[in-house]
Amino acid sequence: MIVEVNAELGAIWSRSITRLGVEVVLAGSQAEAIDVLSEQDINVIILDLVLQEGSAFAVADFASYRHPQSKVIFVTNTTFFSDGSIFRHIPNACAFVQSQTPPDDLAAMVEHYGVSSVAH
Repeated sequence: MIVEVNAELGAIWSRSITRLGVEVVLAGSQAEAIDVLSEQDINVIILDLVLQEGSAFAVADFASYRHPQSKVIFVTNTTFFSDGSIFRHIPNACAFVQSQTPPDDLAAMVEHYGVSSVAH
């Protein structure tokens, strides 16, 4: 699942990930993400750290409760948590990258963490 406020950026990431044969669901807010997590098993979440509607932490927390195997890749265009402290606050965080990360690199992370998530 991709939780990204910028729909165009979410679509770019989605195209790169679907080329790997991975199913992608897009959400633009906390409410949409919670709805998806309530209805579907999600292995990897690409999560914008700064959501306009809701909290990325609430999404990650709900995912941890509902799908303990889920991994969260946080993306941001800010310097919040650039010290790596997000990994102390969010137990299911597996990566923290800039929004400008090349889409194919992000897709490779999804593939890697998705496979390891399914294996556990």
